[in-house]
Amino acid sequence: MKKENTKKKTNTKQKDDRIRINKFIASSGYCSRRKADELIADGRVTVNGKIIIELGAMLKPSDVVMIDGNAIKQSIRYKYIILNKPKDFICTKKDELSRKTVFDIVKSSENVLTVGRLDRNTTGVLLLTNDGEMIYRLTHPKYEIERVYVINLDNPLDIKDAQQIAKGVELEDGNTSPCEVVISPEDNKKIFLVLHEGRNREVRRIFEHFGYKVKQLDRKSFAGLSYSGLKKGEYRHLLRTEVNKLKRMLEMN
Repeated sequence: MKKENTKKKTNTKQKDDRIRINKFIASSGYCSRRKADELIADGRVTVNGKIIIELGAMLKPSDVVMIDGNAIKQSIRYKYIILNKPKDFICTKKDELSRKTVFDIVKSSENVLTVGRLDRNTTGVLLLTNDGEMIYRLTHPKYEIERVYVINLDNPLDIKDAQQIAKGVELEDGNTSPCEVVISPEDNKKIFLVLHEGRNREVRRIFEHFGYKVKQLDRKSFAGLSYSGLKKGEYRHLLRTEVNKLKRMLEMN
């Protein structure tokens, strides 16, 4: 008779609670993942007193992370803010030319950062947060975050140019992705554009490619969020339902 094996199997697999160093820094609200990688490559980050230059280094919960000699701690309170950005404000913390920045408007005790940037003359929806992981995902091409713009041109948009823009345009940094282009039936100088990527000055460069000048550029919505109810220069904190919706969209839950 075959003896029954009564020896219990032990589960030797242990939970790995380590975290990538760039994700740790981003989650602290110090900066984005991409910026964290730059800091690491520049030798400005130490772990337990030792300089780390390996971008994929993993951290244990007990490790002490420092940037330029200052300890980095995981942020406890995340802030999510939507601003209706006015014209003539730039998206940097400080400006060497003493120009006005969006941080002159949004004053927060938390170290919030802008999710991407709108150039000085572009108005509309701008998100700010200290959630580095969310910043990383909202700006990563993989998630194809929707951006809706309203553009006023100096001349009527030719239908053939509109069709080419919708298919994709070859710019100096590569082809743009297919997008949605709608010409206002009331004014063919007014264009509605829906993009799913966020290159530097992409909208302006697209129209400049065809010889048009963008006279006004306003971002009506970003990631499904609009500035409805906010005047230029006003901002508010996102509702919990809005944050949860973003997290589901970005697969953060």
